Amino acid sequence: MPLSDQERYQWQQTLAEANRHNVLCHCRQCDREWVSSAPEPCQCGSRSIEWILCWQFPDG
Repeated sequence: MPLSDQERYQWQQTLAEANRHNVLCHCRQCDREWVSSAPEPCQCGSRSIEWILCWQFPDG
C-alpha cells in the first residue's frame, strides 16, 4: 500500500533528523571510526573521511 503524502513527509523528516545526528565517520588514513553530527576532520588531521548515515545499519 503506497504512503499518503503526509506519511511520506513524516518518513522523510524522520530520516532527515537521523541524518543530522548520526553519521558514522571512518578515516581512510588511520582507520579511526566515530559517530558525529557534522563533518569534521579526524584527530590525526586527515580530511579523507568516509561518512555513512547510521540509519542504514539495522538495530541489534
